[in-house]
Amino acid sequence: MTSPFEGFSKLTLEQRQARLKEFAGLSHEEIEALGASGSSLTIDQAEHLIENVVGLFTLPLGIATHFNIDGRDVAIPMAVEETSIVAAASASAKWVRRNGGFKTRALGNLIIGQIQFPTVRDPEVFSNLVEANNAMLLTIANDTVPNLVARGGGIRELQVRRLARPDGETMAVLHLLCDPCDAMGANLINQVCEALKGPLEQLTGESVGLCILSNLVDTKLVEATCEISDITPELGIAIQEATLFANVDQYRGTTHNKGVMNGIDPVLIATGNDWRAVEAGIHSYMSLGGRYHSITEWKYEDGKLKGRFLAPIAVGTVGGVTRIHPSARVSLKILGVQHAEDLARICAATGLAQNLAALRALCSEGIVQGHMRLHAANLALAAGADKDEIPLVEQKLRQEARITLSRAKELLEQIRLAQAAALEDAAQLRG
Repeated sequence: MTSPFEGFSKLTLEQRQARLKEFAGLSHEEIEALGASGSSLTIDQAEHLIENVVGLFTLPLGIATHFNIDGRDVAIPMAVEETSIVAAASASAKWVRRNGGFKTRALGNLIIGQIQFPTVRDPEVFSNLVEANNAMLLTIANDTVPNLVARGGGIRELQVRRLARPDGETMAVLHLLCDPCDAMGANLINQVCEALKGPLEQLTGESVGLCILSNLVDTKLVEATCEISDITPELGIAIQEATLFANVDQYRGTTHNKGVMNGIDPVLIATGNDWRAVEAGIHSYMSLGGRYHSITEWKYEDGKLKGRFLAPIAVGTVGGVTRIHPSARVSLKILGVQHAEDLARICAATGLAQNLAALRALCSEGIVQGHMRLHAANLALAAGADKDEIPLVEQKLRQEARITLSRAKELLEQIRLAQAAALEDAAQLRG
C-alpha cells in the first residue's frame, strides 16, 4: 500500500502544494484559497460571519498524510497551532496503513431537538396526548423544513422523556429525531422546535420552556477501527494498559481524550465545522452512566493491537461556514467528501490515529522527547531568531537534552557572537 504522500514532509512548501494540487485535483485559485499567498478569508467575508470584526486570526493549515480509510487514500487538512500533531497523525497513519488501514462505519444518522416543559401536571396524560397526535405533530414539523424533506431528510420520530425535578415535580422533554442529510442541522432543528411550541401548548395545556437542539447526538455515532500486527508484545500490552488507566481514572481519561480531540478538532476547524459542538457531545457521551471514560479502546490480543473509536460526531458538508469560507471549501475538496457521514468517519479515524501516536510515545520514548524535538524550531523563533538563524538554533537544541526557551536564547546569543567575531576577523584579513 504505497502512499501517494511518501516523502511529503521533506518537500518545500511549493513542492507540497504541487503534490496536493495533483492529488486532489485543485486549481491554482484553490491552492491560493488555502491562504499561503494571503488570499483566503477576506475581511469583508469576516464581517458577514461574526459581529464586531476587527481583523483576522490565522492558523497553520497542514496535511496529515498516509491515511488509508475504508480502502481509499485520504489527505487530511488540519488547522492547528500545536507542534507535532500533524506529524504524529501522519506517522500513525503510515503504521496503520502497513496493516490494512482504518475501517469505519456510521451507526445512526439522526440529530436531536428538545422542547422542554418545565413542569407538567399529569405526566401520563401529557404522554398520551403527544402519542395520540403524533402524525399531526410530525406533519407540522416537516412542513417547517420542506427543502430538507425534499432532499430526503426531515423529522422521523417524536419521543417523550420524563425527568424528576429536585422539588418533586416532573419535567417533560419532547425529543425530535431529525435526519439532517448533509447539514450539521442546528438551525434546521431549532426552527422545527420553535414551530411546534404553539401547537404543543394548545394541545397539552402546558407551557413550553426551552426549544433547542442537543449536542449530545447519541443517535449519530461513528466507529473507527484498526489492527496492528507488527508490534512487540511489550508495546502492545503497554498501550492496552494505558487505555485501562484512562478508563478507571478520570484525571488521566481527560488528558487521554484531549489527545484524541487533537486529531479531530483540526479537521473540524479546517472544514468550517462547529468543533465546540462536537467536543461537548463527545465528552458528554463519555460521561453517560455517571462515569467519564476513554473515547478509544486498545486491546492486545492474539499478537495484534486492536483499536476502536466510538463516539457521536455531528458535522456538515453543506450550509454555514463550510460553504462560505474559501479554505473550508477547498479542505472539503481535498478530503474528497460529498456527504456529512463521510467527513464524520474521517474524523473518527483521525482521532484514533492521533490517540495511537500519543500512547505509542508515552509507552516508549515518552511524550516530551518527540514533541520537544519538533518544538525546537518554535523555541528558536520565540527566542528572536531570523529565518537564517532558526535552523542553527534548532540543530543545537536538538543535539542537547535542554530544549527550552532560555537555552534557545543562550544559543542564539552564542551564534550571533560567533558570527560577529567571524565578520571582524574577515574584515581584519581584508584590511
